[in-house]
Amino acid sequence: MAIKITDECINCGACEPECPNNAIYEGGVEWNMQEGTNVTEPYLLETGKKVNPDEAQKPVEDDYYYIAPDKCTECRGFHEEPQCAAVCPVDCCVPDEDRVESIETLLARKDSLHL
Repeated sequence: MAIKITDECINCGACEPECPNNAIYEGGVEWNMQEGTNVTEPYLLETGKKVNPDEAQKPVEDDYYYIAPDKCTECRGFHEEPQCAAVCPVDCCVPDEDRVESIETLLARKDSLHL
């Protein structure tokens, strides 16, 4: 499953530089598939919408840091554990129960982001 950041986030930003997929953004900041990845072709989001790699996407959250779920791989293929959770001082980076994904799915996403 993807990781999410809860509203207990204190906006310290410790998690953002740790993400190998550049999936973590400050609240209110737009995101796109191209940042921090090798995506160069239109990409199919989990919503079924196909987007250009540099197309701005609406922020998931406005008030605190958030993780773009289409880019989260739980650090599979990079690290033994999600790095955002490992560095979070308030333990607000937690599994997203609404996005249960297999290890195979996470590794396939990693491969699609980093050709």
